[in-house]
Amino acid sequence: MMMSVGVKASVCSPYSSLSISSRDFSFPSSSSLYVGRKILRPSSGVYLNRRCNSSVLAVIESSRVPELDSSSEPIQVFDGTTRLYIAYTCPFAQRAWIARNYKGLQDKIELVPIDLKNRPAWYKEKVYPANKVPALEHNNRVIGESLDLIKYIDTNFEGPSLTPDGVEKQAVAEELLSYTDSFSKAVRSTFNGAYNDAADGAFDYIEQALSKFKDGPFFLGQFSLVDVAYAPFIGTFQIILKDVMNVDITSSRPNLALWFQEMNKIEAYTETRRDPQVIVERYKKLIQAEGRL
Repeated sequence: MMMSVGVKASVCSPYSSLSISSRDFSFPSSSSLYVGRKILRPSSGVYLNRRCNSSVLAVIESSRVPELDSSSEPIQVFDGTTRLYIAYTCPFAQRAWIARNYKGLQDKIELVPIDLKNRPAWYKEKVYPANKVPALEHNNRVIGESLDLIKYIDTNFEGPSLTPDGVEKQAVAEELLSYTDSFSKAVRSTFNGAYNDAADGAFDYIEQALSKFKDGPFFLGQFSLVDVAYAPFIGTFQIILKDVMNVDITSSRPNLALWFQEMNKIEAYTETRRDPQVIVERYKKLIQAEGRL
């Protein structure tokens, strides 16, 4: 029996207007990716120190298994294999990818990258009718929507918990998760012109949120679903704003600066990052196409 769940906004669709993702990069030896009908596992030669520079990130990106496109053979869906469908350029998918990595599920959840610009027809027909990423194939159903999906992965699979302890932290977590779309919208408004008060206010909100708990540098003190949800977007925005608008979002925001420093020590996150130069170039192409550069 096939069942698909989740059609909310926290996904990358065929018509996403700005699916620029933030991605030190390394492949764990247990990481697997699907191509055609074969599972390819990166060799030990792909290992790199977590503190990589941009040129190393570019090399690693080129070493990734290509995304599946319209010419790729269909996958045998619902054969007992648990699969996470992502796109390397999708920050929503990056959330689920980080959660999978952090819980150490590389051998239990197979990573299947999809080309969003030339996606295979069988993905919509056989896997996920919403035709978006991320999506998780598990127990004869497909689950979508990134915030729901990271909670599902945390609840239904073994590994370190990403859910905070205590009623107060759980309430704060839900509040922060509910703000993710508003945060992204406020910062993206900057991309229509000059850096503005809405974006500045959004980053001030993040700075204040990071000051609430004193038992660690993350949103809830300890690394949690909230950090997973925000990292792909804050990371990308930092790169674009610094390179294109010469805006340092960590200036006068010591909590955010420390958060970045600690996030870059978490391999589950750094494994999913992309070359900053690629992010900036893609952004510039987008605004050039709109006649704003």
